[in-house]
Amino acid sequence: MRYLHTMLRVGDLDKSIGFYTELLGMTLLRKRDFPDGKFTLAFLGYGSEKENTVLELTHNWDTDSYELGDAYGHIAIGVEDVYATCEEIRSKGGKVVREPGPMMHGTTVLAFVEDPDGYKIELLSADF
Repeated sequence: MRYLHTMLRVGDLDKSIGFYTELLGMTLLRKRDFPDGKFTLAFLGYGSEKENTVLELTHNWDTDSYELGDAYGHIAIGVEDVYATCEEIRSKGGKVVREPGPMMHGTTVLAFVEDPDGYKIELLSADF
C-alpha cells in the first residue's frame, strides 16, 4: 500500500493552482476536465506521482465556495527555512495566519499559511 494523494475541493481552480505553484513551489502534474460531470481535477506536487504523495484539487464548475467544517486540520509541508518561506509567501500576496516560531510546548519551528479557499497549510522546519 502507498498513500497517493489528498483531495481538496476549491472554488476558483486557477487561483488555487497559482497559490500552490507560485507560493508553495509545487508543480502542476496533470489537469483534466470532465464535461459530463461538470468538474475538473488538477494534481500538484513536488515530484512524480509514482514516487510522491500529491495534492488533488477538485473544482466543481457550479460551486464557488465550500464550508470547511470543523474536522479539517491542515496539510503539512517541510521547508528549509520557515521564516524565509513565510516572507516569500507574504511578498507574493499570500496570507500568513500563524507567524513563524517554535511550536507551543516544543522546539519545532513552524508557521501556518492559508490558501485561497481558507485551507490551512503548516510549514515545518526541514529538521522536523
